[in-house]
Amino acid sequence: MDFVAAAVLRILAGVAVLALLAIGLAVIFGAMRVINLAHGEFLMLGGYAAILAEAGGVDLWIAMFVVAPLAVGAVGLAAERLLIRRLYGRMTDTLLATWGLGLLLSGAVAMAFGSSARGVSAPLGAFAIGEFTVSAYDPVLIAAAIGIYAGAYVALRRTRAGLHARAAMQDADLAAAHGVDPARVRAAMFAAGAALSGLAGALLAPVSGVSPSIGLAYIAKAFVTVIAGGMAVVGGAAPASALLGTVGAAVEFAAGPVMGEVALLAAAILIVRLLPRGIAGRFSRSGA
Repeated sequence: MDFVAAAVLRILAGVAVLALLAIGLAVIFGAMRVINLAHGEFLMLGGYAAILAEAGGVDLWIAMFVVAPLAVGAVGLAAERLLIRRLYGRMTDTLLATWGLGLLLSGAVAMAFGSSARGVSAPLGAFAIGEFTVSAYDPVLIAAAIGIYAGAYVALRRTRAGLHARAAMQDADLAAAHGVDPARVRAAMFAAGAALSGLAGALLAPVSGVSPSIGLAYIAKAFVTVIAGGMAVVGGAAPASALLGTVGAAVEFAAGPVMGEVALLAAAILIVRLLPRGIAGRFSRSGA
């Protein structure tokens, strides 16, 4: 029984990690149709923001939940204003532009802080489940993922701003005719996606540490999850994270991390093969 409880907690933590990696990309790619290849670097910036703020005397929780999303959200807003807003509707151009932005960000961080990895100790320590020792930070990741997705759903489906955002994303001309400014909505959505990425990167910093190149490790899982989920922000990323995270974490728990990665990718390929429009395209009618 102790083994089952420890395994379930570890699997849920794996699902939470995948969900956190995907949410910022789901907003930018799923809702805005922008292929953001700088997503991994936004995650990386969130990790650095939290670690540097904590080193400067800021409480770690404030650094993760406040400083990191605000800092990366500001970077995302600047990127949208200066670069991305000229490229909407040109998918190849946004892909190349965000790829270049990612290289710029990782290079700037490497020049400023060096290429070696930095880390911060996971708060709260550990606790025992029978003979198994489990990180007390895992429940924090699980609760954070649930809270972020619930908040995103409420924001998109239950608020006036969310209604305006969905309208502008689905038909910008019609939304503009009803008094919604599509340019302002796009800027806010891109900044929100970047802020969520920064928050996710900060939350994962105690688990994996950060380095200028860590975005490369993050982005593949994020894209696989979002593509398997489909275009709905929450209705796609949440079930895809749950399914792929469960498969990957369960196999990793039983056979090691390499086999866990292989199982996750195989499950994603199977989903895309059976559901070409993703999970949301098959089961969800909501843009959220």
